[in-house]
Amino acid sequence: MEDILRPLDVKSDGLVESMKDPTSAEGMIFFHADEGKPLATPWQVAISRAILLNQNQIPDGHILDCACGSGIQIAAYSAIFKRPALGIELNPQRARASAVNFRNIFKLRGGNTENILNKSIFLAADGRDGAGAIEKLSTANNGQAKIALLHLDPARPRNSRSHSLDEMKPRLDEIFDGWKEHLAETKSGPCILLDLSPRLSHNQRLEVESIVDRYWPEITKTWTWTSRGKGRVDRLALWLGGLANKAIARRFVRISPDLKQEPFIIEGGLKLDIGEDIPASSHRMPKRGEYISILDSALVECGLAKYWLAEKIDPEKTFWVESTGRRPQIHHEEKLTLDDKSERTLIQASGRIIEIFHQQLTPETVDGFVEQAIANDIKKVTIRTPLEPSLHPKIQGSFDRQLARRSGKREGFIIQHPNSEMSMLCVVE
Repeated sequence: MEDILRPLDVKSDGLVESMKDPTSAEGMIFFHADEGKPLATPWQVAISRAILLNQNQIPDGHILDCACGSGIQIAAYSAIFKRPALGIELNPQRARASAVNFRNIFKLRGGNTENILNKSIFLAADGRDGAGAIEKLSTANNGQAKIALLHLDPARPRNSRSHSLDEMKPRLDEIFDGWKEHLAETKSGPCILLDLSPRLSHNQRLEVESIVDRYWPEITKTWTWTSRGKGRVDRLALWLGGLANKAIARRFVRISPDLKQEPFIIEGGLKLDIGEDIPASSHRMPKRGEYISILDSALVECGLAKYWLAEKIDPEKTFWVESTGRRPQIHHEEKLTLDDKSERTLIQASGRIIEIFHQQLTPETVDGFVEQAIANDIKKVTIRTPLEPSLHPKIQGSFDRQLARRSGKREGFIIQHPNSEMSMLCVVE
């Protein structure tokens, strides 16, 4: 197989792994290879990131992705920036799939793209070899070989809750060694985006910063957490140099399931070397009449939740009862009112406490909870307390069956206090 692949010339023959991307409003179908689908960036995430990134002044030159996989992210960059691409992928079949995807994306989006397609190349090669890749790019483009932006999304162990930085392939230092002298400079340094594992711990993020500082001392850094919901961080990225903003140490991007809705973005926060900036949990006991809100855990993880909340409700009357785990929980005296549809996705549930039970929700105690729900005119109760997976559908079913025979008008939820066996019945207002 040729190690230089031109999008206009490469064939899709033999690429049998293809799938429609459900996040693409255009119904795009992407080729993958060697089980590359689980590793591919969803188109909605890729294009949203490219649009946000395009607010920066990117220098002239090619967009480089030196571990491009299926080529979806580099195609999004190239389409939005209107710049040619240099994609490198060690796996030959994936390299070919990425070149085909790149061409198909440009053809589907339309417009005057012939120049970009002609100048873009993909290499089945080692992404660490900057000098070799630059030589091939220069030959293919009659001596033009400037790199405007470096994107790196290294492979890491799959099905693992944690891993070391050395397990990333290629390693950060290997890429920096190979490409440092080939990157175009801005007043703030080169434009680099590192797409990292969302599972990195705070200390590992600091370790990433120390590696970066060895090559570009005191370069500006902006960490970006991206979530598509369900309390999960889908992407963690470090924006560097010309892509970063000194006034923005952290950014949270919530991508809506509605493909037509723009992402909701929160920015600010403290630099990572100051701390995680996650509020400490208190042991405060609940009170009837106060409110409980369960926050999106991805928002809390990035360290920006308390700043966002401070603009919505009085911080002096807000108490963090649980700031970690899947269901971060705050108690507050004021009602949390969110008019913006995007902001409402940052709250799993919010309601007023109407009953406090000094027991946990179990199959043996569920009837008592149902009785109070009926007494408070509740037609539907959602269980938001941790239960054994086998018990959850049984207890939820018990609520549904008993409340269906009543004529309640309100909705509620059950949540357990994290520091005791107390459970609380809340009504959504």
